[in-house]
Amino acid sequence: MTRIAHLTSAHPRYDTRIFLKECTSLAQCGYKVSLVVADGEGDEEKGLIAIYDVGASSGRLDRMRNAPTRVLNKAIELNADVYHLHDPELLPIALKLKKLGKKVIFDAHEDVPKQILGKPYLNKLTKWLVSNTFAAYERFICTRLDAVLAATPFIRDKFNAMGVRSVDINNFPLLGELASGEIDWSQKKPQVAYVGGITQIRGILQVVQAMELVKTDARLQLAGQFDEKAIELAAQAEPGWHQLDALGFVGRVQVRNLLQHCVAGLVTFLSSPNHIDAQPNKMFEYMSAGVPVIASNFPLWKEIIEGNQCGLCVDPLDPHAIADAIDYLVTHPSEAEKMGRNGQKAVHERYNWSVEERKLLDFYAILLAHN
Repeated sequence: MTRIAHLTSAHPRYDTRIFLKECTSLAQCGYKVSLVVADGEGDEEKGLIAIYDVGASSGRLDRMRNAPTRVLNKAIELNADVYHLHDPELLPIALKLKKLGKKVIFDAHEDVPKQILGKPYLNKLTKWLVSNTFAAYERFICTRLDAVLAATPFIRDKFNAMGVRSVDINNFPLLGELASGEIDWSQKKPQVAYVGGITQIRGILQVVQAMELVKTDARLQLAGQFDEKAIELAAQAEPGWHQLDALGFVGRVQVRNLLQHCVAGLVTFLSSPNHIDAQPNKMFEYMSAGVPVIASNFPLWKEIIEGNQCGLCVDPLDPHAIADAIDYLVTHPSEAEKMGRNGQKAVHERYNWSVEERKLLDFYAILLAHN
């Protein structure tokens, strides 16, 4: 039986892309799948997947410096046939695994050089230097690996242009996970949801400001954790903070229950090089749950949202525009319900994990056929 080891030092063990989608699909196909994590929660068997914990780090710097070595040691111990790496900080161990004669894949969840260009705490020159340095390093490593899996077609094309074998495995939702059957719109309340990591670049301040401007009695259900304490304090200082419920981190079942009662899901990320060509997982999850999407008006996002008539696109820097979109969906329930159904239909027909799962399994079959 072919042994596959997924490696992460930064993601949680039940990460949606890594564990629920990729590991689970591969295990159900008959591969022996292991997942190496660094969260301090111990080893466990979860379904068909063996999870190995190499211990938590004391902070981000400690994690980046020391966790890759711990992950590498466990990876060598497992003696897998294929190693599937999920974090840029693990790229230094990729070539070490290649020297052992193993097949090594890098899973590019983000376009990291572009992500660096969007860091608000770096000045323009520093962003350029760090981004270009990492791009050169990424190219050096990845051109020596067996393949790169990309979370979007844009990232796939970037690696293909380097001469790297790459296929896009999009982060589309699992059918039925967040909704099953017809959506009962009578359960809806005058509330909207934001689900996911909360950062300045994801537009949290503008969203909170919008909540002060809504003319309806809509409330925001804020489900996620702040990455920076300073941004959390800034958001709490906004008058609109009183129009939201801060739920903290919520699990998948809780997300499902939350969205059943919301009239819209927000994904109003600010314009940055990494966002414009991205396909946010939350956008498609809102659609799969039958919830209209209020999204940033980037060309690609407009193509998806307006093309499928499943939401509204707004300027993410304009709290008034966000507030108007919220009010519109609250006061036009029939139109909101139609948008929700359109989004759900688009997910069932195109934007779902079963389509991507087939691509993942075909990719592995081809990879393993070439010894």
